[in-house]
Amino acid sequence: MNTQKAKPVNFSKTTITELMIPSYANFGGKIHGGILLSLIDKVAYACASKHAGNYCVTVSVDNVDFLEPVEVGDLVHLRAAVVHVGNSSLVVGINVIAENVKENTVKKTNNSYVTMVAKGDDDKPTQVPALILESQEEVRLFLEAIKRKELKKDFRSKIKEVSAVIMDEAHEELLQHERCVLDLKKFTL
Repeated sequence: MNTQKAKPVNFSKTTITELMIPSYANFGGKIHGGILLSLIDKVAYACASKHAGNYCVTVSVDNVDFLEPVEVGDLVHLRAAVVHVGNSSLVVGINVIAENVKENTVKKTNNSYVTMVAKGDDDKPTQVPALILESQEEVRLFLEAIKRKELKKDFRSKIKEVSAVIMDEAHEELLQHERCVLDLKKFTL
């Protein structure tokens, strides 16, 4: 590992703040989840590209849990930090905070992890600098990212197993107590 190229987590920490305007709202008067996803992707790109020194593309978005609604008029702060790097990949951790300036309140509305891949001038994946971990929290987040990667791999494997056996008669038993109706005349398994 080339430690001269290594960069600390603080090097690429990025915060984006945006005012939530009426055109971002859904019919219920709350901010669309898609608006927040777009902002999450934007801050992940800014953070990852700064660390990588290259253009980065989104590979996956994990753990987007909408914990609290965001209101029109809130200032939304998206705080991003690289929490893990692979060879060409980076995992960016993002916390989303909504601030109501009128009421002087803040609430955590989302947290998410976005995996990005750095691209070189040839548009192929390119190596990213190593990550310098300077606190126990940074070490914890790095190790959690490794575990999430393992769990994601296991999950994909288990879904393939389920897909393979779903074609036998077991699917009827699995669906028996679910809120669905099998109409096998319409399709063939």
